[in-house]
Amino acid sequence: MYLNGKWVDSPSQIPVTSPYSGDVIDTVPEASPEQIEETIAAAEKGAVSMAKLTAHERGEILNRAADLFQQRIDDFATVVSREVGKPLAEARAEVGRMPALLRLAGFEGSQLRGETLPIDAQAGAAGKIGMTLRVPCGVVVAITPFNFPILLVIHKVAPALSVGNAVILKPATTTPLSALMFTEIILQAGLPEHGLQCITGSGSQLGAALCSDPRVRKISFTGSTSVGEKISRVAGVKRLSLELGSNSPLVVLPDADLEEVAQATALGGYVNAGQVCISLQRVLVHGKAYGDFVDALKGPVEAIKVGDPLEEDTKLSAMISEGEAERVEQWTREAAQGGATVVTGGERQGAVVAPTIVADVKPDMKISREELFGPAVAVTRIESVDEGIALANDSQYGLGAGIFTKDIKSAWKFARNVQSGNVMINWTPLWRADLMPYGGFKQSGIGNEGPRYAVEEMTEIKTVVFHGVDD
Repeated sequence: MYLNGKWVDSPSQIPVTSPYSGDVIDTVPEASPEQIEETIAAAEKGAVSMAKLTAHERGEILNRAADLFQQRIDDFATVVSREVGKPLAEARAEVGRMPALLRLAGFEGSQLRGETLPIDAQAGAAGKIGMTLRVPCGVVVAITPFNFPILLVIHKVAPALSVGNAVILKPATTTPLSALMFTEIILQAGLPEHGLQCITGSGSQLGAALCSDPRVRKISFTGSTSVGEKISRVAGVKRLSLELGSNSPLVVLPDADLEEVAQATALGGYVNAGQVCISLQRVLVHGKAYGDFVDALKGPVEAIKVGDPLEEDTKLSAMISEGEAERVEQWTREAAQGGATVVTGGERQGAVVAPTIVADVKPDMKISREELFGPAVAVTRIESVDEGIALANDSQYGLGAGIFTKDIKSAWKFARNVQSGNVMINWTPLWRADLMPYGGFKQSGIGNEGPRYAVEEMTEIKTVVFHGVDD
């Protein structure tokens, strides 16, 4: 791992294993308490040096990093595929977006603006001039999840660096290798040696120590709602961005093209084995289209090729662990025992769960109410767009939602009334452009990512007032 300007080891090692084969890919250090303290102290130094760089200099570093990253696309894709269990084609798609994302973050970091303040509009404020500046927070802790181990690293680290922060990166324990590779690249691009630390180890131990430290001024976390709540309790007075759990619904009205919806669902519910924050989980289908939709969906889902993630034609592979796969299998079984119908799938082999459709799902079933985060969709019958909106909103989460309809009034009604940070019209919730604001409502979190919005989250407003300017 990289801390205090050097690559270091530790007495204790953590194996990184392939979720698909179970083979050990590599090992990484488990940071000691002393190394955690060294990391934070070094980041304080880094915050000083980063703030001294001009926006142009920081942008140039990120542009050079983008060029270097482009040269290693295939290396990154292979590592992501191996450590996540993600099909190689999906890993290439994730990795391929990163050079443009780095450049975009560098640009947005150069566009921060303050404003002049009408100070003399207040009685007794003659002879004064006011303005605002946006300044870096200082030390930023970025804690990233396993499911997009390079995309979500760069969505946090690049905007933070672009506005002059120092970053302590804590990647997921199960998928740290691509984050360490990125650290190599950003240093090679000319980042000051203390501008980024990448520290590995147990999330429960590192997270608590990093997030509670008062020298840390900003935390950006993506992960479960339960962990996000723990971070909130220990963080103290500092800025937080939390992208947390989800339970994304899709409403399907009778006028929708059901073949199109079925093909979209076969993507939206099963990419990365359903382990995406905005994976389609609940499909709420109007009764007039219900039977036809279930029939239309079965073929595309059964056609999803399951296998080794490193094989070119694989579309779905292992979940992150066998324990998570067992949980999805159990929730499917519980739904069937409660009266739901397993249309296809439901089987498990190790960490691989077959792509699954569960129909006739009641809204109070666990597979509908909780965050599944696995390769299954739950299909529920509705009788109106109003009922679809009500069921979509009947959740503690609000990250992504979608509707398929040709009726503009129904689409607009859904967009206005659904309680979700991201709303897709005529597509599933599983869609994101890197430049758009991305965040959730309710227990899905606080704050937004997307470089333009992240740079605001990574900075603070300073008000400056000049007195006696007319004397």
